Amino acid sequence: MHTQRTIRRLIPAVDSLDGAGVKLKRSVGRNPASRIDPFLMLDAFSSDNPDDYIAGFPAHPHRGFETVTYMLDGHMLHRDHLGNEGHLRAGGVQWMRAGRGVIHEERPQQEQGLLRGFQLWLNLPAAEKMLPADYQNIEPEQILHYRHEGVEIRMIAGEVELAGERLRGPVETSTTEAIYLDLSLAAGEQISLPLPAEHRAFIYLFEGEARLGEEALPMHTASELSEGNLLQLSAANEPARMLVIAGKAINEPVAQYGPFVMNTMQEVEQAIADYRDNRLTD
Repeated sequence: MHTQRTIRRLIPAVDSLDGAGVKLKRSVGRNPASRIDPFLMLDAFSSDNPDDYIAGFPAHPHRGFETVTYMLDGHMLHRDHLGNEGHLRAGGVQWMRAGRGVIHEERPQQEQGLLRGFQLWLNLPAAEKMLPADYQNIEPEQILHYRHEGVEIRMIAGEVELAGERLRGPVETSTTEAIYLDLSLAAGEQISLPLPAEHRAFIYLFEGEARLGEEALPMHTASELSEGNLLQLSAANEPARMLVIAGKAINEPVAQYGPFVMNTMQEVEQAIADYRDNRLTD
C-alpha cells in the first residue's frame, strides 16, 4: 500500500557566511530546532563572483559526523592533516567521515567565475562517532545517471526502485542508510518516487517550479516531509531541479559546538581539548 508524503515543515534558507567569508544559503541546521535527524546542516553555495568564495575554508577540525560535498559548477581542492589531497570536479561528490577527527581545508576554484554546489552534514550514531576518518571521492563519471523521457536522476547514495529498475548510488553509507539524489524534471513532467517508510526525508528545490502532490515546493527551502513511502513530484511550466535526501533517524541526543558533534557536552569538551592538545586525530 502506498502512502503519499506531504510537506510537514518548511525550513527556508538564510544567507550566511562561513569559512573565510564564503557566502552561502543555510536551511537545515541554521539553528538546533531546524535539524532533521539524522541531518545536521545543508548549505547551498552559488555565485559567479569569485570574491564571494575564493578565500575558501582554511584548515579546520571535525569530529563525530560525515560531510557530503556535491559540486554542480566549478571545482574544489581538498587537503587534510595527513597530506591527503583531492580534487572535486563539477558533478563529483566527496563523502567524508570525520569520525574521531580530521583537520582539513577546502579551496574553491572558479570556472568562468561560477561556483555552485552543496554541503550536507550527516550525523553518526554514538557507536560510529570515533571511527577513523575515511573518504569516498566519487568522480562525476561514477555517479549513476537515470534518464527516461523528461526525468533525469543523478543517484549519489542509497537506492530506490523506479519502474522495475533498481537505482543504486556509488557511495557506501553508514547505518543511517542515507539516500541522496539530484532530480531534474522537464516542464510539465511528473514522477512517482518511492522512499523507505522508515526514513526521514526532505526536498530542496533549487531550480524552476515544482509541486509535491498539490503543494508547491518553495525555492531554496528544505521541505521536511511527513511519513509515507511515495513522493508524487511534478514540474510546472518550466524545468525543475531538486535534491531529495532521506535517512534513518538516529534518535540520540545531539551536543554540538561548531565542528564537533557528539552526544554529550562532556564529549564535546573532550574534543575541544583534544584539538587544543593536537590529539584530535590520534
